[in-house]
Amino acid sequence: MTTSSSNTRTSNNKRNNIAAPQGASQRIIATIMRGTLRTLLKPMFSPAMPTPALRLGLRALASTMFTASGIRFQPIQLGSVAGEAAASHEPSDKVVLYLHGGAYCVGSPATHRSICSYLAKASNATVFAIDYRLAPEHPYPAANDDALIAYRWLLDNGYAAGQITIAGDSAGGGLTLSTAMRLRDEDLPLPGSLIVLSPWADLTHPTKHLPEPTGEVMLSWPTLENAVKQYAPNHRDDPRVSPLLGDLSQLPPTLIITGSDEILLNDSERLYSALSAADVEVRFNVYQDRWHVFPAQAGILKSANDAIEEMAGWVNRTET
Repeated sequence: MTTSSSNTRTSNNKRNNIAAPQGASQRIIATIMRGTLRTLLKPMFSPAMPTPALRLGLRALASTMFTASGIRFQPIQLGSVAGEAAASHEPSDKVVLYLHGGAYCVGSPATHRSICSYLAKASNATVFAIDYRLAPEHPYPAANDDALIAYRWLLDNGYAAGQITIAGDSAGGGLTLSTAMRLRDEDLPLPGSLIVLSPWADLTHPTKHLPEPTGEVMLSWPTLENAVKQYAPNHRDDPRVSPLLGDLSQLPPTLIITGSDEILLNDSERLYSALSAADVEVRFNVYQDRWHVFPAQAGILKSANDAIEEMAGWVNRTET
């Protein structure tokens, strides 16, 4: 990559504040959705909730979510890492390696089947969601190792690096970044692009002294601190755990999508600034009046559908 081409791309880096739809029906849907999520998820994500119970609860909740029509699901094995593929009947040669969120302690391809299906339909890519190992049974670096194993499997099985997007939400967003950094450091071919939704990118939590946003529907600082203690209590300042603390140079073009009403907004803001300073092409879209990983409500919420379309465009972007 030449300096001039790099400067041309990064000169377009921009934070976009995207207004919530103003139609009465969408306002009502968003209000109901926010209240429902807060009622269900805030208690579930309380530090007092045992991790096994939270896993069961999330899986039950996910089973009620819509999935995109015309998408088939198939169990997969990427080396030693299991997962699920979501694809149309005639997918393109683009693929997405999807790293689910869940604070490194909960979540699975099953809990993220909805968002993966809508992304597969909008992009016509095959979305590989992996079932990486979780804390506390498998603390750091198990998740990082599994993501690398899955990516290597894609390369070894004929997928060109430039056709691959690594994407993830929340903890999976942080894992997306740390995986790309590790690929760079190990001189492996980098994916064509990255997508991070509401990324958890700094587990040292430098802003935990600030008031929590009133619009946050799921997380709290005690919840996040509890997850860190299970996942990486002695490594929280390691860039492989907190990628915001590391070298972000030479990473692939990155799309950041977040909501204005979430506790991790500052992570996204700092990530955008750090990527721009590192001369990485980045687009940062902040959806107003939306919450943590709101694209998971695709099929219900117009803002979520719009975000999925934005993600699909990033998967199918062409090098300039």
